[in-house]
Amino acid sequence: MLIVITSVGCKTAKKIQAAVDKKDSTSINITQPVNEDSILLVKNALEEVYSKKIDFKTFSAKIKVEYEDAKGKQPNITAYVRALKDSLIWISGYATIFNVEAFRILIKKDSVFVLDKINKEVKLRSIDYLQEITEIPFDFKTLQNLLIGNPIFLDDNIISYKETESKILLATLGKYFKHLLTLNKSDHLIIHSKLDDVNIVRNRTADITYGDYVNNNSVNFSTFREITVSEKNKLDVQLNFKQYEFNKELVIVFNIPANYTRK
Repeated sequence: MLIVITSVGCKTAKKIQAAVDKKDSTSINITQPVNEDSILLVKNALEEVYSKKIDFKTFSAKIKVEYEDAKGKQPNITAYVRALKDSLIWISGYATIFNVEAFRILIKKDSVFVLDKINKEVKLRSIDYLQEITEIPFDFKTLQNLLIGNPIFLDDNIISYKETESKILLATLGKYFKHLLTLNKSDHLIIHSKLDDVNIVRNRTADITYGDYVNNNSVNFSTFREITVSEKNKLDVQLNFKQYEFNKELVIVFNIPANYTRK
C-alpha cells in the first residue's frame, strides 16, 4: 500500500527565543472553589487559554525523544513528524546512536499503521491502539493537540481557581480526568498540566510540563516537554523540538513493503 499526501501552506517567520522559568512546573493543589466573585476571572483566564491555542494546516518537526519505561531507560530516538490538521500524523523514528530508521507510523482518525523496519513487520490497528500503549484515552485530536502543544482534556467545568504571584491555576472536572492547569501569570502560557483519573480505582495520572517557548510569527510554541504517564507502569518521556515549521508544503509518503509480515 502506498499513501502520498501533498499539502501547501504559508511561510513562517524567524524564531524568537522566550525563556520560561523551570520552577514553574511544580504542581500546586487548589483548595478554594470557584465563587461568584471569581467567575469573571475564571472566564477571562479560560478565554486567554483558548485564544492561545495553536491553529494550523500543516506541521513538521524534528524531535529528540528520550524515554524511560518499566524496563528502564531506553535508547534515544530522533523523530521526524509531519501532520495534516485533523487528517494524518506521520512519524519516522531513527535510533539516534546508529542513525538507522527503526520505525515509521501513520496515524489516521480511525486507524494506526506501524512499520517495524528492523524486524520487517507491520501492525494495522484501530485508533484504540494508542490507548493500549499509553493507558490514556487518546483519540486522534487529543494526540494532535499534545503534539502541537495545545491543552488536552481541558473542560469548561471549572471547580476551582487560584492566583499566586507568578501563576494562575485552574482545576477542571471532565469525563475522564480532574485537570489542574497551571498558567504563567504574565503571558497566560501553559507551564504545567496535571491529570488525575476521576475513577480512583484506576489511579491513572498524567503529568505534562511545557517549557522553552519560542514565539514564531505570533505563535507561542513549547519546544521542550516532559511527560509522565503512570497507572500499572510508569512512562517518562522528554521531547526536545530541534526544528519545527507550521503551514509549509508537505509531502507524506507511507509505503508498506509487500515482504513485511503483518502482525
